[in-house]
Amino acid sequence: MREATGRAEAQQARPVTLFTGQWADLPFTEVCRLASEWGYDGLEIACWGDHFDVARAAEDDAYVAERRDILASYGLGCWAISNHLNGQAVCEAIIDSRYQQMVHPRVWGDGDPEGVRRRAAEEMKTTARAAAAFGVDTVVGFTGSAIWHYVAMFPPVADEVITAGYTDFADRWNPIIDVFDEVGVRFAHEVHPSEIAYDYWSTVATLDAIGHRPGFGLNFDPSHMVWQELDYVGFLWDFRDRIYHVDCKDTKVRMHNGRNGRLGSHLPWADPRRGWDFISTGRGDTRWEDIFRMLNHIGYTGAISIEWEDAGMDRLDGAPEALGLVRQLNAITPSAASFDAAFATRDHTPDDDGA
Repeated sequence: MREATGRAEAQQARPVTLFTGQWADLPFTEVCRLASEWGYDGLEIACWGDHFDVARAAEDDAYVAERRDILASYGLGCWAISNHLNGQAVCEAIIDSRYQQMVHPRVWGDGDPEGVRRRAAEEMKTTARAAAAFGVDTVVGFTGSAIWHYVAMFPPVADEVITAGYTDFADRWNPIIDVFDEVGVRFAHEVHPSEIAYDYWSTVATLDAIGHRPGFGLNFDPSHMVWQELDYVGFLWDFRDRIYHVDCKDTKVRMHNGRNGRLGSHLPWADPRRGWDFISTGRGDTRWEDIFRMLNHIGYTGAISIEWEDAGMDRLDGAPEALGLVRQLNAITPSAASFDAAFATRDHTPDDDGA
């Protein structure tokens, strides 16, 4: 059903796209112009700013044609749209003033928390329909979580409270996934702090909670796995049938002086006292070559999307630089022979005790 246009299909199996979420302050046409000049194959379009209105796309063929014509005029394709901000509100336990600035006004409404959650769920259903109308088969986003605020596990949290959180997720997201299934679109959840799946075992529990429905998979973004010290290459292997989309965002760890903490100490991005920060792709601590070799090994042929979020570097310099690195990595021959032999001999199966 995908009808992406642009130079990417002619060039390579894995198009390199720019996620527009961090560029939503610019008009859509300007982001298209920049991405095209830099040499991107297309965009992962965010559903905020003026970039993509899901309500219009789901109902208005002329709007869809206009968006596609703009892309085509710059030689760009689109393989995924993203609605992180509204998806976050579906399961969020604490709906407050932050969300009035984040979700669409039609989702915020009168601000009643449960009303916001219900309207956010409807927005995600509309997003599935909009993606289908636009001709893409993947929506990337967040889910929110009713239990993220218990992450420190103090005051003590009963097991049934955590279990109820996964049940809440399933109850709220199964009807959304029903619509995704109806229109032939998949949801790619970004494993990320504040979400129902934020590390390895919470991802296992999340997929278990919805019975491993094919309509719900994962957006692989290693940036939050680096500072959590997860084996993100092993994550790709273990969840290889659920990797529906890939974002490239790098992380620099600064937890080596005995002062900088893993949780960031409520310090702003790029503050040198933080234990870690997002950084330009290729300038951080992420093992990108290992990632791309594993993507080859598991047969991933979808889009590779660069998510620019480096507070210490101008995005007009960083976005084209990151593209150059990803082009080189993407050129690694996708064959079984390219799989890292050292990794292949490692046992990534947990012991019975979970170690």
